[in-house]
Amino acid sequence: MNRDLTEGNIRSLIWRFTLPLLGSMLFQQLYNIADSLVAGKFIGADALASVGNSYEITLIFIAFAFGSNMGSSVVVSQYFGAGMKKEMKTAITTTFIAAFILSAVLTILGILFTDPLLEAINTPPELMEMSAEYLDIYILGVIFLFFYNIATGIFTAMGDSRTPFIFLAISSTANIAVDILFVTAFGMGVDGVAWATFLCQGISSILAMAALIIRLRRIGETEKAPLFSWHILRQITVVAVPSILQQSFVSVGNILVQSVVNSFGASVMAGYAAAIKLNNMIITSITTIGNGISSFSAQNFGAGRIDRVREGRREGLLLCVIFSLAATALFLVLGRFIMLLFMNADAEAALSEGMRFIDIVSPFYVLITFKIITDAVLRGSGDMMPFMVSTFTDLILRVALAFILSSFLGAMGIWLSWPIGWAVGTAVSLSFYRSGHWMNQKLIK
Repeated sequence: MNRDLTEGNIRSLIWRFTLPLLGSMLFQQLYNIADSLVAGKFIGADALASVGNSYEITLIFIAFAFGSNMGSSVVVSQYFGAGMKKEMKTAITTTFIAAFILSAVLTILGILFTDPLLEAINTPPELMEMSAEYLDIYILGVIFLFFYNIATGIFTAMGDSRTPFIFLAISSTANIAVDILFVTAFGMGVDGVAWATFLCQGISSILAMAALIIRLRRIGETEKAPLFSWHILRQITVVAVPSILQQSFVSVGNILVQSVVNSFGASVMAGYAAAIKLNNMIITSITTIGNGISSFSAQNFGAGRIDRVREGRREGLLLCVIFSLAATALFLVLGRFIMLLFMNADAEAALSEGMRFIDIVSPFYVLITFKIITDAVLRGSGDMMPFMVSTFTDLILRVALAFILSSFLGAMGIWLSWPIGWAVGTAVSLSFYRSGHWMNQKLIK
């Protein structure tokens, strides 16, 4: 059901709207984690390291899909908040046309450059074959990744966070079952893990698209909406391109960090592969709540309700602080047990290194919450430059420190780069928000 976020009690709206989004992202992360979990438990430490190694490259494709998601959802939210239904429908179809072309190009490039990308991140020779097998199959499903992310982002833009939750709950559960089936019953190894992801993601994408088409047909509009608009594409691009660049540079930064991790051998790689999945689950969950705050902010910005945007940010911070504190407590108390889900107890070197990452990084989840939610408001208003500057500051500092600190602190130096980068990036983001420049943006006309 579509929901107008420009009216009603803000606390109630934020919690009812974002909690299903949080549930959706937890299932999405379970979807991603399933590959590593099954690879580590049922195939071995090398398989876990290979899937984790390939995962850093898949983040490039996820960056493009996420950027397209944000571009469309912010514009759709603002049109929805302004009551401009025809333009909203055109924004949706324009996004899918552009996304189809972009995903096709990325698929071709990905297939051509799989091996060079893996070589560029110092993939050990003994892991090259399994990493390439996983990555080649994953790339074939990039179009499903795009369409699914955009469809669920549009549901969120129209105030519906329950539909994406239902799709993700079903698909992530199915992915785990198919992963285990392909690996244990059919003996497909890493290929089985990749094909399970391809199959479940493809079905989810098709179902999400069908549900979106049905939803759009129910939205009454006397005048037929054009399928494509260059003007609206430019509006989407204003948000999408900076988001894609931001996420792409983050992905490139992660690849550079992965190359440093790889220099320490398979045990550190396996420990990092498990720990970074847990870390990304928390960060991406907070980011998903931030996406909800972006949609809330964009709808209210389109309706001229700046007062509600400010209050929505405060409520989003409250929710994320509670979540991040709970996550930190969970990892510090039960981190070792959770890590054992990914590997066997005899992989002590990998387990210890993964736990050291978690112990260093997880206490700073509350800090990064302030950056993510503040960035969400800036993005919802269409003020993308501050959003990019704060993220690049964090990323560049984190990558540089990973190289520098690891040279004399070993792998621990890499892990220390996270909280330092987060602290500086958060300070930059808060300074932009307090300047008030974001309130003067006008994305839709």
